[in-house]
Amino acid sequence: MRGLIRIGWDTRKSYGRCEELSPNRESPSSRLPTRVELAFGAVADRVGRRKVMLVGLVLLGAASLATGFVTTAGQLIAVRAAMGVAAAMTTPGSLALAFRLFDEEGLRVRATTLISTVGLVGLAIGPVVSGFVLAFAPWQALLLVNVPIAALAFLGVRHGIPADREDELHHDPVDGVGALLGTATIVLALVAPTLFVNAGAASLLPWPAIAAAIVTASLFVVRSRYAHHPLLNLELVARPLVSSGLAFKGASNLAVSGLGYLVTLQLQLDRGWKPAAAAAGMLPQVVVLIAGGALIRPLITRVGIDKAAWLGAVTVVCGLAVHASLGRFGYVWITLALVLVAAGMRVVGVVAGTNVMRGLPADRTTSGAAMVDTAGEVATGVGIAVCGTILAALFPGSIATSSWSTDQTAEFREAVTAASLTLTALAAALVGWGIARARRGAERS
Repeated sequence: MRGLIRIGWDTRKSYGRCEELSPNRESPSSRLPTRVELAFGAVADRVGRRKVMLVGLVLLGAASLATGFVTTAGQLIAVRAAMGVAAAMTTPGSLALAFRLFDEEGLRVRATTLISTVGLVGLAIGPVVSGFVLAFAPWQALLLVNVPIAALAFLGVRHGIPADREDELHHDPVDGVGALLGTATIVLALVAPTLFVNAGAASLLPWPAIAAAIVTASLFVVRSRYAHHPLLNLELVARPLVSSGLAFKGASNLAVSGLGYLVTLQLQLDRGWKPAAAAAGMLPQVVVLIAGGALIRPLITRVGIDKAAWLGAVTVVCGLAVHASLGRFGYVWITLALVLVAAGMRVVGVVAGTNVMRGLPADRTTSGAAMVDTAGEVATGVGIAVCGTILAALFPGSIATSSWSTDQTAEFREAVTAASLTLTALAAALVGWGIARARRGAERS
């Protein structure tokens, strides 16, 4: 069911990007799910994942249906914000429900693999279907498609998943202050990369956002450390399976977002490819992300789920290293980098999330799923911010000019190499730390 929901979200997101005329600019509501997922994950672990999921699906259907009556920009923003809340209620809960349905590790991996595969299909077909629909239908059609998807998902959850058992829930008070601080931290952490890319590192706008994010993050850690019932229990996050899984997830999303950003610019600006050709140039990554699901189960069967996690993460780092060292010498090397990063991401996307929830008590699984999604989204923003900042710092003049001098071309290539090397170093640091944490957990067990 999560995959069906993902198709709707990815179609909506593709419209949002077209609407805003820039791949680097997003409306405040487009990332609302990530900003409040932790809070709704905590609520779901208290009142019931199935219950929160059903309410979220009703909200999704109602908000999508309301787009047929939207006449002003304010109304559209309100509708998309409601969809964001619905996504925050359904996305982490769906993975937690799938995890709860199966006790055997192999079945959990198979379910998670299927869910992620369907979601990736939605990600791949969303832009294509959106462009086709907009050729003959109003934009509202892209959001109205969520109505039947939500109805189908509601029926599946209502009749196919039993209610949560009391021993799978807990009734600690919700930490409202922690929720506000955590949400503010994520908001600022996601806004800052957008400001870096759009305004540039020389602008004053991104730096206050970074400073505020550091302050709110520090306050959130203090709150989580000393509150009687914190929103995020740092002792649980410090568990080896949890911390290593989050590190691997962060490294893979950092790599995919940063590499995708760099390769898109590289193909269009350096190699002179048309936008459609550049999009086609990213297809190797899409194909591996979708088809690679078939390799996850055999890999885990052969080496075990813990080893598969760090093997996938190391593959991601190797892909970044290939791009950093050889990407400037031809598209063949770019393709190899895309394939390696996608293959590693495919494994990590399934295994890391499973490991995080394995490492948590049964009454904290929705919060665990929310942590995985949040870590991925924040790392995605950081990857784009790092690349955008380095390009802005090392490339003189406007990057969007139609013609470059020989010196500018050389400087652009050096900037891409520097950005790719930085991504490699950051991802390698996360992966190294994750492997160390995983080994510590293995030694304790």
